[in-house]
Amino acid sequence: MELLKNCNLCPRKCGVNRYVMKGYCGATNKVRVAYYSLHMWEEPFISGERGSGTIFFSHCNLRCLYCQNRKISIDGYGRDISNKKLHEIMLKLQSDGAHNINLVTPTHYVPQIASVLKKIKNIELQIPVVYNTSSYENVGTLMLMKGLVDIYLADLKYYDDSLALKYSGCSDYFETATMAIDEMYRQVGKCEIDEDGMLKKGIVVRVLILPGHTRDAKEIIHYLYQTYHNDIYISIMNQYTPVNMCLYEQLNRRVTSKEYDDVIQYALSLGVEKALIQEGETATESFIPPFDTSVLSL
Repeated sequence: MELLKNCNLCPRKCGVNRYVMKGYCGATNKVRVAYYSLHMWEEPFISGERGSGTIFFSHCNLRCLYCQNRKISIDGYGRDISNKKLHEIMLKLQSDGAHNINLVTPTHYVPQIASVLKKIKNIELQIPVVYNTSSYENVGTLMLMKGLVDIYLADLKYYDDSLALKYSGCSDYFETATMAIDEMYRQVGKCEIDEDGMLKKGIVVRVLILPGHTRDAKEIIHYLYQTYHNDIYISIMNQYTPVNMCLYEQLNRRVTSKEYDDVIQYALSLGVEKALIQEGETATESFIPPFDTSVLSL
């Protein structure tokens, strides 16, 4: 694929020929997958009762130092597969009862994914497609997915770019991510729920509260509400899990209930109605899948 010969799919704009060498994300020209399964730990109207048909792609263009999935995002665990195999995985997840196909960290494989979806979307594949992203995306790359994605499940990780630089090595996160989310909204519009209570179209923006950074989370929620009001869902998450000892001490703990409640109360004070919150002890390793490439041989 020509786009992989001078790869500028993401905002890093490495410009490398991925048939010959790797760029910042670590991906080659081959699609690499760590795991796929019926995943029960997404938002309730995405996982439903049967699970979200989740495909975890290896490598990542953001590489946050606190990533709980670093085994695949940074270490690159996974197995290279063909477009034909990706096609088969999507249809198997559908036949297993998945409510949707959930593409996790797909940015660096967009040309291959789009090629597969163009052949099967609304033909063999009849369930919604979810694009699950850090939002560190180029608008032009997202445009390749127009008409192929029904639901964008997008992070908005940082308001303060000094935090983005410190934790994710990029100084332009907020502007880049908000432009990307604008494009996502242009593509899918307001959220639509089907008769079974499942999300069939729209955008959900996740705000993962980092310990000690409630002010940044509030700024993000304020921006989202002022921009989209209640046309999108805001998923306010307390599940930050310190799985590796971090250089920054405050990231070596979980978010306290006081911190989380403070952010929730702020969202309510703004008038946010379409918010998803997590109750109880959700910051556990149950959110981290047991990555296993043996399923790829099925």
